[in-house]
Amino acid sequence: MRSFTFKGGIHPPEHKDLSENYKIEKAFPSTKLVSIPVTQGGAPNQPLVKVGDLVSRGQKIAQSDAFMSAPVHSSISGVVKKIEMRPVAGNMDSLCIVIEDDGSDRTDFMEPLNPENCTKEEALARIREAGIVGMGGAAFPTHVKLNPPKDKKIKYILGNAAECEPYLTIDYRTILESSEKIIDGLFIEMKITEAEQGIIVLEDNKKNCLPILQTAIEKLGYKDSMSVVLVKTKYPQGGEKSIVKAVLKKEIPAGKLPADVGCVISNIGTMCAISEAFREGKPLIDRALTLSGGACQTQKNVVVPIGTLISDLIPEVITLDKNVKKIISGGPMMGFSCANTSFPVVKNTSGVTFLTEKEADLNPEGICIGCGRCVKACPIRLTPVMMIRELKANNIESAKKYGLMDCIECGCCSYVCPGNVKLVQRFRMGKQTVRNLMQNKTGSK
Repeated sequence: MRSFTFKGGIHPPEHKDLSENYKIEKAFPSTKLVSIPVTQGGAPNQPLVKVGDLVSRGQKIAQSDAFMSAPVHSSISGVVKKIEMRPVAGNMDSLCIVIEDDGSDRTDFMEPLNPENCTKEEALARIREAGIVGMGGAAFPTHVKLNPPKDKKIKYILGNAAECEPYLTIDYRTILESSEKIIDGLFIEMKITEAEQGIIVLEDNKKNCLPILQTAIEKLGYKDSMSVVLVKTKYPQGGEKSIVKAVLKKEIPAGKLPADVGCVISNIGTMCAISEAFREGKPLIDRALTLSGGACQTQKNVVVPIGTLISDLIPEVITLDKNVKKIISGGPMMGFSCANTSFPVVKNTSGVTFLTEKEADLNPEGICIGCGRCVKACPIRLTPVMMIRELKANNIESAKKYGLMDCIECGCCSYVCPGNVKLVQRFRMGKQTVRNLMQNKTGSK
């Protein structure tokens, strides 16, 4: 089978072999506590419970009336111990609901809903009530993504199984262990959007998954409307712009969304969550993720209750070497560096990577020598060399003209930079400056 790709990108060491052969196993925090952030995608939520309340697994504990929001549910049954600001990934603080497990099996799931018999409005309401967001990283509310403006005709649903981040293998294991749930979730998304075709997109380093997915498609009776496409193993093949270019040969215009070119892109974990929300009435309360890296002695793929602190998995679930130099929530390319392991697993936590000094980028920042390697590597054809020059000169408007706000922060430019310029970090800071200026301008009117 032919594999497709896009221009630009890089080939960092994959390190998939560290964890890809480990089945997904259930794990539970050693303290029997979870710290669940009140907001995990979309508009800020407000708590629905108070300290001392008894809650059940699956019970809604926070929500917002805003359309662009997703409620949050208790991932265990127990007692609300605290509602307070606590550290989360990215070295930030967020309002969290702390719950202590009481050892019971109480659940508060929704009634199952047959996706073939319900209306589009009922299906979208189910996805929202289940608190489902994009699990590939962005945590964008899924009910919003599946309900584009009426003038946006959706022809394709792309199931993103590229998993191009080094070290992470949780999507790979999900295909091996839950292929029918993936295909069922894809079917539900196609029904809601009235899409004509569903395409699962695999990097060609996972060719062994091809017959597994094809068998699931045939077994569930969707071989006329679904297919599996191979794309070349290259980072960031799983990015929205990259995957659309590789598979559909279309360009997502600057400032636009996949819906503008007739498609919706969903991570396969999201598709599994959708299937569970309909077939089992289960909200998004568990998260499967990879625990890996050269400083992790026991590489694993695990599923834990959302809100589990990574520190509560050490050493019972994983053991770390003393030479841990960098802890990353996510993968090394687009993940967030964390000061320690006292942060919770949330809905879009695809993995945690523990790096040695050799693996981590700890070299001091140098200077740009104008070599242009970043331009060649950029998967969306921006000119990072000019963006960084304009930012250093404090020419924000010029940086925007060179594509600052279109940057997807994939890290390809930083990876190839011989001067070790912290390009992505500087672009993030530049974007925040633009947002602050816009906010100040709006506030002054």
